[in-house]
Formats: sequence, C-alpha cells, structure tokens
Amino acid sequence: MTAMYDKTTTGLLLVDPYNDFLAPEGKIYPRTKEVSESVNLLDHLREIVAAVRKAGIRVFFVPHHRAEPDDYETWNHPTPYQLGAKARQSFAKGSWGGEFHADFQPQQGDVMIKEHWGSSGFANTDLDHQLKMHGLQKVILIGMIANTCIESTGRFGMELGYHVTLVKDATSAFSKEAMHAAHEINGPTFAHAILTTEELLAAL
Repeated sequence: MTAMYDKTTTGLLLVDPYNDFLAPEGKIYPRTKEVSESVNLLDHLREIVAAVRKAGIRVFFVPHHRAEPDDYETWNHPTPYQLGAKARQSFAKGSWGGEFHADFQPQQGDVMIKEHWGSSGFANTDLDHQLKMHGLQKVILIGMIANTCIESTGRFGMELGYHVTLVKDATSAFSKEAMHAAHEINGPTFAHAILTTEELLAAL
C-alpha cells in the first residue's frame, strides 16, 4: 500500500551525492556504472529532488565522512570497508570527488547532516535530532549505495520509529545481485514502502 507524503510529515534523505559516486570521472563510478545506467539513476535522482522541492518537502543531505590520509590511524576496530575507503581516499576532503554532484547542491532550507563514519546516516550524527526538531515522521531514502548506506540508514530509521520509504531505481550498487538483495530480500524486513520513482512522484 502506497503511503502519501507531504511537507508536514516527510523528509527526503539524499545520501552521499558525491562526484566520486555519481560523475563518470568519479573514483567509484566505474564500480556502479552498469547498475546506475540500468536504472537511469541520475535522471531519477533529479526528478525526485525537483519534485520534493516543488512539494515543499525538506531535503536532508546525509553525507559520508570525507576521507583524509590519517583516518583510522588510532582506531581500535576500523572495518575492511573503511580501510578500503581510506586507501582509495573516497570522497577525499578538499577534492573534486568529495564535492556534491553539480545537480545536487544544497539550497536554502535544506539541512546538512553531520558526516557518518560507517554506513548509517543516523549513527553518531544529528539526523534523528534534526528530523524530530522539524516534526517529521517519514523519510524517503535516495542516493548511494543501496545495500550499504541506504539500507543501514533505513534500518536504523525504522528502529527509531520512522516510516521508511526506499526508491529502488533512485539508488545503485556494485552489482545487480546487491541491488536485488537490497530491495527484494532485505528491504521488506524494515521498509514500509519500496517504490519506483514513478510511483513516488505519483504519491507526492
């Protein structure tokens, strides 16, 4: 059953719209290229952001930590995923890859959430506080990547009591198998709605 979304209850979480993910010249784009192009990712992201802005729904930027060379040097338990990001300098601080894609720039009224170190946009950030202070109960998740940051943020949001919507063609992954797991296997265990872009736009 499709939920209805309006500006009094809903926030759009735009997760990790970095050049390294979304631009063809980005460091990570080659790994997501096949899936991103198969779902028409960029056009869907543009359509959704434009539509929610028109509807007056607030946009929350939910960015991953921008890499620095000395990341995790004194940490007890960095994950292999984090160490890989350090080695690649994914979204490196001060670099073009660590800037938001030109089509997804913050505008007046948007909320910039503190950077997350792991996968969840809620863990150790101010996302929950900001949503509560804006009186919002529903979150729509779009951006990168389906089976990591999108899934982790959605799961955490559900545990905190938010109504969670995933948009399966407004995200991407490193493989078709990962996309399938994110939306067909894992998503239904925590999300309240799993929609296409077309279905979401009709519900706004």
